[in-house]
Amino acid sequence: MTSLAHTSKLLRQGLWLEYITLSWNVVGVMILVYAALKSGSVALAGFGLDSLVEIFASVVVVWELKKIKEHSQRRAMKMIGIAFMLLATYIAAQSITVLLSGFRPQPSSIGIIWTLVTFIAMLLLAFSKMSVGKKLDNAVLQTEGRVTLIDAYLAAAVLIGIILNPLLGWWWADPLAGFVIVFYGYREGWAAIRG
Repeated sequence: MTSLAHTSKLLRQGLWLEYITLSWNVVGVMILVYAALKSGSVALAGFGLDSLVEIFASVVVVWELKKIKEHSQRRAMKMIGIAFMLLATYIAAQSITVLLSGFRPQPSSIGIIWTLVTFIAMLLLAFSKMSVGKKLDNAVLQTEGRVTLIDAYLAAAVLIGIILNPLLGWWWADPLAGFVIVFYGYREGWAAIRG
């Protein structure tokens, strides 16, 4: 296979991985918004907002993969970073509000199931994106793969938080799980902005 044909094949793989991520997160936002509103869970709401950032990041990566230029990569990275910073700020404020008010979220079976399945799906997508991005030598796809990996870790943290509430009555575990999103959101946002 020629180098150009191989690169073209890798670009198609990268695009398909992003299309799968986009589709998953569009469905996920609807499920998570429903589950968060029904249960009053900050962690589920935060994870739903994280899915919105993931949608935005995937759109940016699709845009970047379709026209690879150095200046567009830098701009794409900054856009992803800013989106993460905004998400982290919102979730921090929401988690603090819930902790101070003592609001008790209700258990959410659909939230637990979706978050568990999302954890597995995001792990598979993350490693695939990082692999294709490395083969393409594409920093944006590799970074978005790390964003997807963080999405998997966040799903695990949210899952723990929303399971501890009904199992042990630890209502505060839900907003504390939101702070995991805040930490990773700021860290990855700053890293993406710096490039």
